[in-house]
Amino acid sequence: MMNSKIEYEKCNNTEVKYKFDYLKYFPTEMRRKIEEHIFNLKNLEEIRIRVNKPIVLNFGVKEEILEYITTKNEINAILEKICSNSIYSFQDEICEGYITIPGGHRVGLVGTCIFENEKVKNIKEISSLNFRIAKQIKGVAINALKYIVNLNNNSIYNTVIVSPPGAGKTTLIKDIVRQISNGIESVGFKGLTVGVIDERGEISATYRGENQNNIGMRTDVLVNIPKSIGMRIMIRTMSPKVIVADEIGKKEDYEAIEYMVKSGVKGIFSMHGNNIKDIKNNENIRILLDRKYIERIIFLDEREKGKIKEIYFINDETVEHVTEFE
Repeated sequence: MMNSKIEYEKCNNTEVKYKFDYLKYFPTEMRRKIEEHIFNLKNLEEIRIRVNKPIVLNFGVKEEILEYITTKNEINAILEKICSNSIYSFQDEICEGYITIPGGHRVGLVGTCIFENEKVKNIKEISSLNFRIAKQIKGVAINALKYIVNLNNNSIYNTVIVSPPGAGKTTLIKDIVRQISNGIESVGFKGLTVGVIDERGEISATYRGENQNNIGMRTDVLVNIPKSIGMRIMIRTMSPKVIVADEIGKKEDYEAIEYMVKSGVKGIFSMHGNNIKDIKNNENIRILLDRKYIERIIFLDEREKGKIKEIYFINDETVEHVTEFE
């Protein structure tokens, strides 16, 4: 089932793109406290700041609690700086619950919601901020690509990547998109036009129309749009060979993927789950499986980011389950 000759990018050449520019938004003393952990910042995933509570640095497998209590004024000062002293101009983003800053980092925020006509009109009295650090690990998809790429047709297999939250789905997808888009010269795989439906902006890390992540020369991106709508728009307007979207599972997603398949477009998606039972318990995904719209299901190991735990190869007549990999 595997393209054993594919080397793609050597693991020992894996490059992590670090961007520490988010530190400029913190007050001087708070920044100094965070910078005491500068040697660990390359592994930093989140900085959680809460009123009258200590700062928590999340490194994925562990967290560190800093001896620094954040005040309400400091929260307000950080938000003002993020919004360039014009919070009103960021109102739409605030109502979505996050603001994207240079570097593609996302700042989640919560507080008191003003809710009207089933929509958030405003979030005021902000009490917590969560800096989610954008990073790109080049080469992390080396193993997964062996099972996704179809060298015979210079195409890919329709694939769903599954894991619990925080196990590296999005990190893996970023590198898959980049390599499929650029092409893989070592095995003669020509780059494909890829359409990314980046509903939450986490794949492309788009800031003011510019992709902060390197996701390939043939990649087009729709940001901040529901996947089900974005897929149709992308297919009609940009004619991609491959559609990519994060976290599918709704009925509208199934209908859009069916439209994609019938349009002759391939797809790579992710969803939350732990095992095949979780997948089949989702009625919409089960329909995709029953109709053979999905050809590969890749489960990631929650204990090690990006590591493959098991794969289901789905063909017209058979399903092969593999748990050992080269």
